Amino acid sequence: MAVKIRACSKNAPIGALLTAQFAREKLDVIEVEWGNTTCLEVDGGQDGNVTFNTGAAISRYVARLVPSLGLYGSTALQRTEVDHWITFALGSSFCERRFKDTLGLLDGALSGVTYLVGSTVTLADLHVWGTLFVSERWRSVLDRHEGPVNVVRWYTLLSSDERFRRVVESIPTSALTKPTSQPFENSDHLPTGRKEEGKFVELPGAQKGKLVVRFPPEASGYLHIGHAKAALLNQYYQVAFDGKLILRFDDTNPSKETLEFEQVILEDVAMLQIRPDVFSHTSDHFDLLLSYCESMLRDSLAYCDDTDAGTMKQEREQRKESKNRHNNVDMNLKMWKEMLKGSEFGKSCCVRAKIDMQSANGCMRDPTIYRCKTEAHIRTGTKYKVYPTYDFACPIVDSVEGVTHALRTTEYHDRDEQYYWFLDRLQLRKPYVWEYSRLNMTNTVLSKRKLTWFVAEGLVNGWDDPRFPTVRGVLRRGMTVEGLKQFIVAQGSSRSVVTMEWDKIWAFNKKVIDPVAPRFTAVEAEGVVRVRAEGVRRGSIEVPKHPKNEAVGTKTVFLGPDVLIDGVDAEALVEGRNATFINWGNLTISKIERDAGGRVTSVCTKLDLDNKDYKKTAKITWLCAEPLVRCTCVYYDHIIGKAVLDRDDDFRNYVAKNTKTEVEMLGDPELRHLKKGDIIQLQRRGFFICDSPYEPLSRYTSCESPVILIHVPDGHTKQLPTLGLKAEKERRQMTGNEQSQNSLGTFAERSPKRETTASESMSKVELAASIQEQGDRVRRSKAEKASKEVVAAEVKILLDLKSQYKAATGSDWQPQTASSARITNRDEDVKRESKGVQMSVSNTVGIDHEDAVSLRAKVDAQGERVRKLKSSAGSRDDVNEAVQTLLSLKAQYKALTGHDLAGGESRKSAKGEGKKKKEAKAQGSASGETEAQKVDGVCSTAKKTTRLGLEAAKEEDLSDWYSQVITKAEMIEYYDVSGCYILRPWAFAVWESITAFFDTEIKKLGVQNCYFPMFVSQSALNKEKTHIADFSPEVSSAR
Repeated sequence: MAVKIRACSKNAPIGALLTAQFAREKLDVIEVEWGNTTCLEVDGGQDGNVTFNTGAAISRYVARLVPSLGLYGSTALQRTEVDHWITFALGSSFCERRFKDTLGLLDGALSGVTYLVGSTVTLADLHVWGTLFVSERWRSVLDRHEGPVNVVRWYTLLSSDERFRRVVESIPTSALTKPTSQPFENSDHLPTGRKEEGKFVELPGAQKGKLVVRFPPEASGYLHIGHAKAALLNQYYQVAFDGKLILRFDDTNPSKETLEFEQVILEDVAMLQIRPDVFSHTSDHFDLLLSYCESMLRDSLAYCDDTDAGTMKQEREQRKESKNRHNNVDMNLKMWKEMLKGSEFGKSCCVRAKIDMQSANGCMRDPTIYRCKTEAHIRTGTKYKVYPTYDFACPIVDSVEGVTHALRTTEYHDRDEQYYWFLDRLQLRKPYVWEYSRLNMTNTVLSKRKLTWFVAEGLVNGWDDPRFPTVRGVLRRGMTVEGLKQFIVAQGSSRSVVTMEWDKIWAFNKKVIDPVAPRFTAVEAEGVVRVRAEGVRRGSIEVPKHPKNEAVGTKTVFLGPDVLIDGVDAEALVEGRNATFINWGNLTISKIERDAGGRVTSVCTKLDLDNKDYKKTAKITWLCAEPLVRCTCVYYDHIIGKAVLDRDDDFRNYVAKNTKTEVEMLGDPELRHLKKGDIIQLQRRGFFICDSPYEPLSRYTSCESPVILIHVPDGHTKQLPTLGLKAEKERRQMTGNEQSQNSLGTFAERSPKRETTASESMSKVELAASIQEQGDRVRRSKAEKASKEVVAAEVKILLDLKSQYKAATGSDWQPQTASSARITNRDEDVKRESKGVQMSVSNTVGIDHEDAVSLRAKVDAQGERVRKLKSSAGSRDDVNEAVQTLLSLKAQYKALTGHDLAGGESRKSAKGEGKKKKEAKAQGSASGETEAQKVDGVCSTAKKTTRLGLEAAKEEDLSDWYSQVITKAEMIEYYDVSGCYILRPWAFAVWESITAFFDTEIKKLGVQNCYFPMFVSQSALNKEKTHIADFSPEVSSAR
C-alpha cells in the first residue's frame, strides 16, 4: 500500500522525514509532499481512516512497517528507550534556558557509544538530530566550536550519512527559518545568543552585521601554519558576528613582493576554505598615504633624515636625537622632493615621525614611515620612488577601509601605541586592536628566510613538502581544514605565548577523519608470509568500509586458498591455536614451517568460521594472494631535531637526517580506486592520505605506477599494533649512538659518535672498574678526615676517569654502569682480548648465584635482628655490634656481586627470587638466550611492558606506576616541576571525588581543614608560562 506523508512547509517534521527516508530501503511506495500541515492518513479497515498529526506518531507507524530495519529497537527495553528520547526531543529540554544543561545530559548519554539506543540508528537518533538541526542555538554553538565533544562527534557522523543529506536537501528554506521577535536587521545589537558569543570571543564593541576584520599577508612567500591561525581567527569572528573579512596584500616593499606569491597566497586561502568579502592592496592607497606623509612634514609631525641605518639604530638605542630632527619645514620638503625623484641623495634619506626620542618604548623613538626605493613595483611599476612602511600604512588603511577590529599577534604589542599615535595625529577613526598569541610549534621554524634555506639546499621537495609547516605542506600530509579550524578555535584568542606540540594538532585532526575514513588493508612486501587455507575456494565477500559508519559504503574482500600476512604476525602464531583473520573469521593454525634460521616461511591453516570466540585470539590483517595492488607508504619525521630552539641556536646545526622513509607494500585491490587527497586507514597501521593515485600499465614505460600513501599522524606516540613496519624495525635496530646522533642532526657531525668495538668495550669495563676503585678511595679519604688537599687530588683523579669514560662511550658514567659492564659466568670469568692483551673481567657473580642468594638471606636475618634490638630498647653496645655485623655482611655481598644491597630491597626481592629465577630461565631457553648473554641477571632485551604500555608494576614501585598511569592516560598537562602535577579537567574531576571522600572521612575524626603554603621559585613559574595558556607567574609568584 502507498504511504503518503504530508509535511508542513513552515515547521518541517525532520524526524518523520528521516524515518521515511530510511524506510524507503524496504518500501518503495513512501511519498512526501509539502503543505500547511503535517499528517499521515492510514486506512484502518472497519475502524475507518486513522490520521496521525505529529511527526513522532508518523515515525512510530512507519518504523513498525519495516521492523527489519530496527528503527524502533529490537527489544522491549530498547523501544522504551526510543520512546524516552522522542519525548526528550519534543519537550522543553532544548529551550533557551535549559539548552546548555540539555547538551551536557546528551553528551553524557553519548559517552562511549555511537548511537543513543543500541548499535544502529533508531528513531531516537533521528528525532534528537532533527531537533538540533533546526535549532539556531545549536548552529551558534557549532559556529563557535563550543559543542560537547560526544554530541558533536555523533551529530557529525549522522550528518555525513547520505540519507540525512537527501532529507536536508529536500526541505524548503521556509521550513528551516524560525521568525524572531526582534529581527537582526532592525536591531543595532545582538540577540541573546550572539551576545554570549561576542563575550566568548572578547571583542569589545563588536556588533552583529557591523564587524569588519582583515587578514594582511605580504606577498613574499607561502602561507605557513602561523598565517593560517591569523586567517582562521579572522574568519571565525567574521562568521560569529556576520561581519566582513578583507584580504589585503601588504605590498609596501617592492623588493620582496612578486605576482607569483600573490597567486600562491590566494590558492592557500582557498585551500583553507576562507572566502574573503573584499580583496585589496595597500598600493590602492599609495596616493592617499603620500598626502598624509606630506601633511605631517608640513605640520612638523615628521622630518626627513639622511642618517645612515647603522648610526640611526645606535642613536635610537641611546635615545639620542638625530641631527635632522629640528630641520625646518622647507628643508624637510626639499629633501622629500629628492626622495620623490629617486635621486642619489634621495635614496639616502627617509622620513621619520617626530614622536618621542626619550620614550621607554623603542617603537616611539621617531620610527621610519617612508623610504626611497627605485625598484619596480609589481602593480604600479616605476610610478613611485618612495614607499610607506607597514607601521605607517597599516593604521591608515585599516581606518580608511572600515576595519573595526584589527587582530595582531602579541609581538606587535609595543607598536600598538605607535598605531594609535598616527590615527590621533591624522584625526582618523580608530579601529580596536586585539592581541592574540603567536603560534609556535615544536621542532619547527616558521621564518620565511629559514624555510627558503631548506628549499634552496634541497633538503625538502619544495614548499609543499609534508615536513614543512606551510599550509600546503600540512594539508598534503593529511591535515584537514576542519581539524585545523578546531585546533585554532581551541587555542582561542589567548595572549599567552606557548609552544605547542604537533601531537595536539594531529589529535584534533584524528577526531575529524576517524569517523569517515574508510578502512583498507596492506602488508609489507618484504618479509611477507604465505598462509595456506585448507578447503577454501576462490570467491569474495562484501564488508563495510567502516565498522561504525555504514554510510561510508562497502568493499569487496577476495578469498582464496593462499593469503598473505606480515612476517611479524606470522611469528606470533602458535600451532593448534586459533587466529582471527579480520573480516573473515577464525582459522586454526595446523602447521608452521620455518627455515634454517628459525624464520617463518609458510603457515597451514584450517577454517573454523563457526567459532565466534574472538576475545583471546591474535588479530591478523591479511590479503588474498591475488589480486593485489602495489603501493608505497611514506613516513615523515621532524626536520628539526631539537624541540625548542634557543634564541642563540643556529637552526642549521639541528637539521635532522633520515626524516623520510618509504616502505613498499602490497595493498587491497580497492586501493586502485583512490583519488589524490583521499584519506583512508590501513588497518593496524594508521591513517594515510593518497598523494599519488594508482596508474595502470603504461604503453610508454610498460610499468604501472603504485599508489603513494603518506602517513597521517594521529597525535599518539605509542606504537601501532603492527610492529612490522620497516621504518620501525630500522629504528629499533639502530644503535643508541646512531639514534642520539640522528636526533641532533648535523650538529652531531662535528664530533661523530662511533660504534663500540671490542677493544672499546674492554676499555669501558676497565674504566668502570677504575672509577669504582677511585670512588672508594675518595670515600675512604673523607671518612678518615684526610686533609682538604688530599681529598681534592683524589676527586680530580676521579673526575678525569669519568671524562675518559664519557669520551669512550658517549654517555655519562652512572653507578649502575659498572655492574652493567661486568659480564659474568657461573663457572669461570669471561675473558676478552683487546690490543693483543688477554684480560679477565672482575671476578663477580650474578645476583641469582647461589652464593649471592645465601649471603642475601644472612643480610635479611641480621637486619631483622637489628630491628628487634632497636624496638626492644636493647643496649647501645648490642645494637652497635649488630649494626657492624650487618654492614660487614652487606660489604661482602657487594664484593661478591658488585651491587649495593638495601635492607628493604632484599626483603622485597627475597620472597619472589626463586620464582623470578625460574621464569627468567624459561624465558632464556625459549628465546635461545644463554646465561652469558645476561648482564648481572638482567636480560638484554627491552623492558617488559603491559598492554597499556606501563613499564612499572604497582606492587614494586607505586609512585612510578602512578606517574605512568596518569601520563599515559593523558590526565595531566605538564609536570616537569618536581612534585607538581597540572591536572586536566577530566582528571581533576576524579581528584575532586577522591578529596571529597577523604575530606568527609577525616572530618568524622574531628580533624579540621587547614592549608599550608607551597613556595615555588620564580624560574619554575616562568617555565610554566611557556607550557600553560593564560598562566600568570606574576600572580602566582612566591619568593
